[in-house]
Amino acid sequence: MEPGGEGQVWSRAVRIDQFLPSFVPDDAIGNHVRNVRRALRQAGYDSDIWAEDIHRSLRDEARPYRVYESSGAPADVVVYHVAHHSPLAGFLEWRSEPLVVDYHNITPAEFFAGWDPRIAESMDQARRELRQLAPRTVLGLADSTYNREELVAVGYAHTAVSPVVVDYDQWSSISAERTSGRDAGADQGARWLFVGRIAPNKCQHDLVGALAVHRALFDPSATLALVGATTSRLYLRSLQRLVQDLDLDGAVDITGPVPTEELRRHLLQSDVLVCLSEHEGFCVPIVEAMAAGLPVVAFASAAVPETLGGAGFLVDDKDPLMVACTLQRLRDDARLRAELVGRGHRRVAELSRERTAACFVDHLRGVVARLGIG
Repeated sequence: MEPGGEGQVWSRAVRIDQFLPSFVPDDAIGNHVRNVRRALRQAGYDSDIWAEDIHRSLRDEARPYRVYESSGAPADVVVYHVAHHSPLAGFLEWRSEPLVVDYHNITPAEFFAGWDPRIAESMDQARRELRQLAPRTVLGLADSTYNREELVAVGYAHTAVSPVVVDYDQWSSISAERTSGRDAGADQGARWLFVGRIAPNKCQHDLVGALAVHRALFDPSATLALVGATTSRLYLRSLQRLVQDLDLDGAVDITGPVPTEELRRHLLQSDVLVCLSEHEGFCVPIVEAMAAGLPVVAFASAAVPETLGGAGFLVDDKDPLMVACTLQRLRDDARLRAELVGRGHRRVAELSRERTAACFVDHLRGVVARLGIG
């Protein structure tokens, strides 16, 4: 407590700062961090963002972590967002502020071992850093139960689940546009969509194989759009070669990263989002697709079933024929499509920014109260 004017006292706001390795636009973790900061400030906390790398368009919203020590009084609590290797882990390991780790998952190194050993080693290092932070972490937050189990396995004593804080409202208007426009059951080629980085764990090769079977058996005009940046260039080249070998040139569009408006166009013009990824810690794109009114077909692995929450069509077998038949069933059955779209909207409401932000803030409020801060 500090003295104010005569007969007055006031207490400063508790400060909860966030740290992340890379702060870039149109990134799920970056958007999550910005939404968390907004929620913290609305809840009465001071909150700033510190990062290792800051995109030039976001330099007014964050500061380099290297100037944190010289910036003034330290935060009361720091939140570190973990997804890959960063010197931030070592920096925060030896500081005295109470630490909350927000775990967004680290892809297991074995997915990259045969494609890019350098990336595989970086992922192994990230897991070592995650383990090293456990003893001094007061709370480990996880996007999903799947992520939480990993935290427990490496020694985190206090854990909780708090889903990614994302504003899905920007995609909701697409659903209304689709209702008055293109019909997924119309006599035209089906349009499959996948959104995510070109990476071995995302298994875009399985999508290409399923499309080849689907075109041969059911729909020779079916197409697939693979939207997202590239993590492994060797995997990308292999994927491009597979497209050529299966005579799918013109049927598979590997777009690379796209701006928001271009992603919006893909969501509007597609019939279904198909995800055959083998490792996801949450998978924001499937929720964005549901918000846009797309049915989702996904492989039941890692955190994907939990994120879908019963709103998508899960497959346990990635055999190309099995996937192709599932997609054709969805195309033929208007009632099933409508049911999945309705379930998707309800699941998006459960994961709304307001609900997830309140959950995140409540966990941090509990940390503040438990430690007697403020």
